[in-house]
Amino acid sequence: MSDEENHDEKELDLTSPEVVTKYKGAADIVNKALQLVLSECKPKAKIVDLCEKGDSFIREQAGNIYKNVKKKIEKGIAFPTCVSVNNTVCHFSPLASDDSVLEEGDMIKIDMGCHIDGFIAVVAHTHVLHGGPVTGRAADVLAAANTAAEVALRLVRPGRKNKDVTEAIQKVAAAYDCKIVEGVLSHQLKQFVIDGNKVVLSVSSPETRVEEAEFEENEVYSIDIVTSTGDGKPKLLDEKQTTIYKRAVDRNYHLKMKSSRFIFSEISQKFPIMPFTARALEEKRARLGLVECVNHDLLQPYPVLHEKPGDLVAHIKFTTLLMPNGSDRITSHALQELQPTKAIDDPEIKAWLALGTKTKKKGGGKKRKARRVIKPRSQQKPSLWKRLEMALNLNNEVFPILMLCFVLVRKDDLIFGLTVSLPLVLCIECILCTTWKGCSHPFFDEMQRKKAT
Repeated sequence: MSDEENHDEKELDLTSPEVVTKYKGAADIVNKALQLVLSECKPKAKIVDLCEKGDSFIREQAGNIYKNVKKKIEKGIAFPTCVSVNNTVCHFSPLASDDSVLEEGDMIKIDMGCHIDGFIAVVAHTHVLHGGPVTGRAADVLAAANTAAEVALRLVRPGRKNKDVTEAIQKVAAAYDCKIVEGVLSHQLKQFVIDGNKVVLSVSSPETRVEEAEFEENEVYSIDIVTSTGDGKPKLLDEKQTTIYKRAVDRNYHLKMKSSRFIFSEISQKFPIMPFTARALEEKRARLGLVECVNHDLLQPYPVLHEKPGDLVAHIKFTTLLMPNGSDRITSHALQELQPTKAIDDPEIKAWLALGTKTKKKGGGKKRKARRVIKPRSQQKPSLWKRLEMALNLNNEVFPILMLCFVLVRKDDLIFGLTVSLPLVLCIECILCTTWKGCSHPFFDEMQRKKAT
């Protein structure tokens, strides 16, 4: 394999400033998209319209950057906009025919993602649709998610292990008398990979196990925290509500139905890697063709899960870059004012929250610049021009000799004239020497003596 091919296949990470710029560019777009959708969340607003506005904004903004580059850059939606309400946990992004609307007092969870050249930034935020501070159990579950996210931000750092984060966020949720929702995973992000192999479990259980892993510098993570006032064990109620899928690039199967082949071909062209919504496909054909694709594992579904009616679910998700100087959370949105019924008294949780997100440099921090030592003027080496100046100002004996030489030679013999005259002023060693410590030339000795007097 050639060096060029090796270079092309080299995995890009945060050691590249261009990669960091692309992550932060995607984060800027998705943060603005979240703000836009939040501003449109009003009673009787159709959920499908909110999802469409979020997706349209991401597509438009991503399409306006990196336009004048030699190599085409893929960019756009990394995860379709979802708006899940109350006891609905996640992934609700309905088809155009759905009539679901928001109501006053709803607990709304907005989830979305953007990528630039495959570098992904995702975010999820929870908002209660009413004026004034959030109180009661709604405040508890939202405070639990937010505090758990803050603890996770401080524990997802080089040298720590994924199990440390799992244990910590469960402890935080318990402090607010809430549960971390099972089945939610935080993933490492890589270029064009939204669900990397390094994973943080939300809840450790015998049924769900992941390989123990240590966080490393220059990695990127999507930290996903979902809390519930219920038992934290959501269920799939209706498969028809599932509209978000991701192509399984490592799976192949010869589909039998014509509609399935048509839909899968369209998906392969439009959404070869990133998750997509069936809303982006022709609805009738999608309903017919997606089933066979899912049944033969060509597509990975993102199911719409629910807690029990009356339970409240909060969702906070953010993207963090593990930079050499500490963790950099690049996606977020400010919360409403919360007045929870519980408070954090546990000293261990307080200690986690007190941790900084930046890493102190070894060796006592910032290095001081070396102090410039200026030698006394008498010890400084005179420059070439200074020596000439000193020579020309020596006395009235040297200058007339120099002028006489220039007068005697013709204009076209200037080089000869200089060759004759300059040695009379000072030797070539005095002019070009770079390690001058003194000179034995009589003119130079006289020069120094006259300067002193």
